[in-house]
Amino acid sequence: EVQLVESGGGLVQPGGSLRLSCAASGFTVSSAAMSWVRQAPGKGLEWVSSITTGADNTYYLESVKGRFTISRDNAKNTLYLQLDALKAEDTAMYYCGKDCRLHEGDSCRYKGRGTQVTVSS
Repeated sequence: EVQLVESGGGLVQPGGSLRLSCAASGFTVSSAAMSWVRQAPGKGLEWVSSITTGADNTYYLESVKGRFTISRDNAKNTLYLQLDALKAEDTAMYYCGKDCRLHEGDSCRYKGRGTQVTVSS
């Protein structure tokens, strides 16, 4: 059974950083294309970033390029999202997903329960 459990969210001031983690079970992250999506209050799911298998190509939403970094630790079977230079508009529930279509926030076959990121002074 595929399970994804996110952690690492919290309240942070603008300009601050967080590292989100997604512990996976039931499959190996090294063999799957993995993604992060988010949902801000009152809005739909928004695709944020993806990492492919093999060459580990990475893709980012234009508004987070240069600030967010997706990565994975195969030994820990965990996906990460490093969030730097956070802005108020990054406030959202963040979910990791498996089998998501690129750029499509509501396309993941599997998704965790999410971790809340709130950026506020």
